[in-house]
Amino acid sequence: MTAKHRADFPGTVDIVVEIPRGSRNKYEYDEETGVFRLDRILSSAVFYNFDYGFIEETRAADGDHTDALLIIDEPTFTGCHVWGRPIGGLEMSDENGFDFKVLCVALGDPHQAHITRLAQVRPHRLVEIEHFFQTYKLLEKKTTEVLGWRERDRALEVLREDRATWGREQAR
Repeated sequence: MTAKHRADFPGTVDIVVEIPRGSRNKYEYDEETGVFRLDRILSSAVFYNFDYGFIEETRAADGDHTDALLIIDEPTFTGCHVWGRPIGGLEMSDENGFDFKVLCVALGDPHQAHITRLAQVRPHRLVEIEHFFQTYKLLEKKTTEVLGWRERDRALEVLREDRATWGREQAR
């Protein structure tokens, strides 16, 4: 099953959860040491309303792995690996420039596994996610601009580009 999922990239991705849904703690994976560190506690009165992490073997324009938002009924835990299906993405910019967050559903969650595109997600859930990213850094005096949701094809394109960047980096 694992080899099959890996071979299906970018249709199936390996998501590493950094922040479980419901948390105000911002954890980040430290690639140099291989540990998860508390980066900060969100200073705004908001919390992650989705599991948040990154997609293995990718490298985004900001130098980190590609960001992943995971729709799953129950929160997981920091360090949990989850097979996900990309269904779209949220295009943004922040203090580091272009930022694309791939929206995925957990293949292991029977309540979400049927979702294959953005139109199948409850519209209010998408608005909640946008609102989170519009407000979570306000009290830190950092700016974020939410540019909007992009369909699955765009998310897959970003994933292919970021996987190619990762591959070039590993070949050095």
